[in-house]
Amino acid sequence: MCRGFVQANLVILPKDVAFDFLLFCQRNPKPCPVLDVTEPGSPHPLHAAPEADLRTDIPKYRVYRKGVLVDEPTNLLSYWRSDLVAFLLGCSFTFESALAANDIPIRHIEEDVTVPMFITSVECTPAGAFSGPLVVSMRPIPFEKVVRAVQVTSRFPSVHGAPVHIGDPERIGIKDLSRPDFGDAVTVRPGEVPVFWACGVTPQAVAMRSKPELMITHAPGHMFVTTLKDEPMGVL
Repeated sequence: MCRGFVQANLVILPKDVAFDFLLFCQRNPKPCPVLDVTEPGSPHPLHAAPEADLRTDIPKYRVYRKGVLVDEPTNLLSYWRSDLVAFLLGCSFTFESALAANDIPIRHIEEDVTVPMFITSVECTPAGAFSGPLVVSMRPIPFEKVVRAVQVTSRFPSVHGAPVHIGDPERIGIKDLSRPDFGDAVTVRPGEVPVFWACGVTPQAVAMRSKPELMITHAPGHMFVTTLKDEPMGVL
């Protein structure tokens, strides 16, 4: 948890499909809430962190070519091109400070692992070249605190907001909580309910389905930290 600052998911695409992806985000604001978009060829997000360099300021990246993961570099200097456009999307890690302040446990932090993420059977609304399934992150919440968790996270629509599903994972196509598609499994204790939030890793599942010529993302759990403060993102 990076207290006080908004964390973001990264998606980088060639200019010729960037409009399609922006439209995809507009049609799917829960998994893809847009915080910033760079000018073509610029690695500097002028709204979210103007002095940052998206080629070097994330611990680990993923490079997809035609839907296939081909590399996980620690910088993008050798991949950068003058036609690339970067998108920063809101991340649910941002509202975890608010959950903690309300005495709601955050299991992946307690167990020092990456939050579990699952590819669901729920389809996103397609746009242009992009289509694919919704990805969700899961946090087990004590039954008596589920309503409070919904209230707390609903205040942060720009970083995924309220959960998209509560309870039975099979209703959204998740067969085994111990086998996440991204991240790590966490313990679900008796009396706890699995709660699922839309996740900014959705574009990676979309890349595997849509197979763009090139898509670069953050590696799951390796977020970009903006200079935006988290509390002002909340809706009063």
